[in-house]
Amino acid sequence: MNRKQSLVLIGSAAALPVVARPVFGQSLTSIKVATTPTDIGAQPFYATDMGFFKAAGLDANTQIISNGAAITSAVLGGAIDVAQSNIVSLALAREKGLDVVVIAPAGIYSSKEPTSAIVVAKSSSYKTAKDLNGKTIACNGLQNISQIGPEAWLDKNGGDLASYKWTDMPFPQMIGAINTGRVDAALIAEPVLSDALANGSRVLGYAYDAIAPTFLIGAWFTTGAWAKAHADTVKQFQKAMSVAAAWANKNRAQSAQILTKATQIVLVPTMNRTTYGEKLEPALMQPLIDATAKYGTLKKTFPAVELTLPAG
Repeated sequence: MNRKQSLVLIGSAAALPVVARPVFGQSLTSIKVATTPTDIGAQPFYATDMGFFKAAGLDANTQIISNGAAITSAVLGGAIDVAQSNIVSLALAREKGLDVVVIAPAGIYSSKEPTSAIVVAKSSSYKTAKDLNGKTIACNGLQNISQIGPEAWLDKNGGDLASYKWTDMPFPQMIGAINTGRVDAALIAEPVLSDALANGSRVLGYAYDAIAPTFLIGAWFTTGAWAKAHADTVKQFQKAMSVAAAWANKNRAQSAQILTKATQIVLVPTMNRTTYGEKLEPALMQPLIDATAKYGTLKKTFPAVELTLPAG
């Protein structure tokens, strides 16, 4: 999987049919895109295989980068034009004065189809947030959404936030850590969540529900300078992402094949999948920005619209 993730995707000759084509004679604009190997940021894989990039007039070279900090550095340094990141990281970048602007939505969290949960061992006695007081909880990165979400849930359900111990580990390692008692609970996301439940773990609570029933987890961003200098390309990219999102939201089985081919992530047919935003709505970013400030990762909250391109 790691070897595959380091590869650059260059318009694969997919077994799945291309359903959209550029206008005859239209020249394509080259664009360098980066995303994480996740369901949340998978739109470029669909846009490549299904021809949505070409239909929008783009020749997209999409690179998979697992590290969020590396993605931000690549965009700020000009090695990548547009990339996907989570709203927490983008809010922190803005707070540091970095020139980042959100131009399109990526994955949305929905309480109707939760893709993350606080999980405990099946044999554990934990049933409430208070039961975890003083216990150790695993998350996939300190002071990011996988800690902020559980903090919001624990806080909302009567837990003592000052008492918890947090440890950072990759999602796949959490299953063994829970089952052997090295941690008492963990925030686990799909597709590992399905594996955890299949291996005897149980859901204690859906943490992200405490942030909001629906909110934007990830987004496509670039620098303000690049967006200003490439206004037409930004519009083309926005179009491609919107079409890819609408297609993926209606074609889960086919999108799963493309995602597995691109990342080697195996998706269980019954697992919950990401819903993609089809248009950028700053209001959907606000709940996560507010929670990030409330639980101390941001110094203070700010209007989500300040992360987007100025009107006009």
